Amino acid sequence: MRQHLNTLFVTTQGSYLHQYGEALTLKVGDETRLQLPLHSLGGVVCFGQVTMSPWLMAKCADQGIAISFLTEQGKFLARVVGFTPGNVLLRREQYRRADNFESSAALARTFVSAKVANARTVLLRSVRDYPNAAGRPAIEFAAARMGYHLQQVMTATDLDVVRGLEGECAGLYFGVFDHLLTTQRDAFRFVGRSRRPPLDLTNALLSFLYAMLGHDARAACEAAGLDSQVGFLHRDRPGRPGLALDLIEEFRPFVADRLTLTLINRQQVRPEGFRRTESGGIEMDDATRKTVLTAYQQRKQDLITHPFLGEETTVGLLLHLQARLLARHLRGDLDAYPAFVWR
Repeated sequence: MRQHLNTLFVTTQGSYLHQYGEALTLKVGDETRLQLPLHSLGGVVCFGQVTMSPWLMAKCADQGIAISFLTEQGKFLARVVGFTPGNVLLRREQYRRADNFESSAALARTFVSAKVANARTVLLRSVRDYPNAAGRPAIEFAAARMGYHLQQVMTATDLDVVRGLEGECAGLYFGVFDHLLTTQRDAFRFVGRSRRPPLDLTNALLSFLYAMLGHDARAACEAAGLDSQVGFLHRDRPGRPGLALDLIEEFRPFVADRLTLTLINRQQVRPEGFRRTESGGIEMDDATRKTVLTAYQQRKQDLITHPFLGEETTVGLLLHLQARLLARHLRGDLDAYPAFVWR
């Protein structure tokens, strides 16, 4: 079983990372701020003006430590990739399935079904936890409609139909997302999903956490020997990690959306920790970003029993387990891909 390893998030501007023996060393100017053994790391995410020595990049690539470079606000810029591991026959089968629209639709149906089911669970748990909330009728209606569409998704055979149903469910889900906020409602009011740039505080949190999931999903795909660029639901587009985006669909509600709600409702983030840019987008300040990253790391340490494997694991390992289950399906060891469905 793969062990849970930490991800190092580097947010201090002007940081320089280099290798010292078998350790990663972080320096700011002439001052050494941190040393970590490389064997304890699963990934490194650098925000903004952070540089890294080529020798450390090579060492990380050799040891399967994922490296991503992002803007200060979490927009993906680049990643460091070394020799691609895994069986070439597995990747060739992945490409064949992706080129076949029937096979792609079957896998896309599974990804979307799990996403819709997990989103419904977020809504239904809110109703259970806050039975007297003013938005309860709207939430229950959205959950019921999503349940109806979920049955349609599970029997759809056309990829465009699957995508259309996903869009319908996303509209229903985000249409009542504002009702899930129990505190700071005026400051974090949510009227709909917006991205590139996010136009309100809640969207800024969602987009940032989705970017973190994307980093982890790319690492999981590569570790399992899969090509993170070639997806089934998300079709090929230059620079887009299609398979990584496919995998995180199951985890958007369970990890990112729930964590966003927790951060707001527990007032771990405050409106003064955000600012509006000249373009109209919303950005987090450095302190808020660190709070979100700390909460994300803590969430990944939570224990959960995997619904298909029946084994206890951490939330942070779920993406790696799902990538390996997908690889087993593509190799023919599993008749179908068992998506992660939160119970």
